[in-house]
Amino acid sequence: MSKKDLQKVVILGTGGTIAGVGEPGMTTGYFSGGMDIEALITGVPGLKDLAWLIGEQIANVNSDDITQEDWLRLTRRINELAQRDDIAGFVITHGTDTLEETAFFLNLTVKTKKPVVITGAMRPATALSPDGPFNLYQAVALAASPKAVGKGVLAVFSDAIYSARDVQKGSTFHVDAFSSDDFGCLGYIRDTKPYFYNAPVKKHTIDSEFDLSDFTELPKVAISYFHVDADPETLRFQYMKSDGLIIAGAGNGEMSLKWEQEMRNFEQFGKPIVITSRIHDGIVTLHRPVPSNVLSGDTLNPQKARILLMLALTKTNDIQSIRDIFESY
Repeated sequence: MSKKDLQKVVILGTGGTIAGVGEPGMTTGYFSGGMDIEALITGVPGLKDLAWLIGEQIANVNSDDITQEDWLRLTRRINELAQRDDIAGFVITHGTDTLEETAFFLNLTVKTKKPVVITGAMRPATALSPDGPFNLYQAVALAASPKAVGKGVLAVFSDAIYSARDVQKGSTFHVDAFSSDDFGCLGYIRDTKPYFYNAPVKKHTIDSEFDLSDFTELPKVAISYFHVDADPETLRFQYMKSDGLIIAGAGNGEMSLKWEQEMRNFEQFGKPIVITSRIHDGIVTLHRPVPSNVLSGDTLNPQKARILLMLALTKTNDIQSIRDIFESY
């Protein structure tokens, strides 16, 4: 393929381990976001042979420092650039700790069928065998591929393609740290060729109802994590300080009788409570009677349920409408 036939792909850098710099050869003790996006692009052999590349630095931080302001900036920039006919797709480089959250947020807020692919690394760029260059190479190849059009925001890691809704980080150090557990990956990418075997069935991107054009901040939603002897006062504190609450329950969203009673006391206030599980796999089914303001997070993990509730609250405070949103996404 000649250079003039290549697709144009925008790479938006946010920092993370993929841009990490540390002691040569070491995989720990590095500084996240030590390299800018141009250095990342230049450092991957053959990357510029895959597509015409435009690099932009949105942020350059450890992903634990990503904020909703960064999310809004990313969404708006992608939506703006997606209007250009000459741009085929997007890649986002991101730290792995909160990559799944950013991916899901974008999956619900970007308004394009063009591929949006997020990737990162488990080893810094200065490690003996960094995984970032390979992940970035495959992410660019996927973003330039017509096969990725219309499939929502995708994550690429270690030869696998994941849906933003279901991808989760499952290891603190393995290079194949990401999976979608029960749902599996959408497909594989070998060298530069993607192979899709599944497709998302939940609403996303252009079918999403969430428009954040006029928002500078989002509703406040907290997560309360249940554990043995968990203090019900923590539940009350977080509920009263927030616009909505996610409970990360045990098993099928279970909690102690003390927590359940405290939760029932909140029905009078009407703010939504979403029950999820601290377990990776499975659906939360509310098989017992619950207060009218309580609903299931379905298969979403607590952090993703938080994002969906934040966005739902930009549309409505009606509990049944929020319940319908959770069933759709």
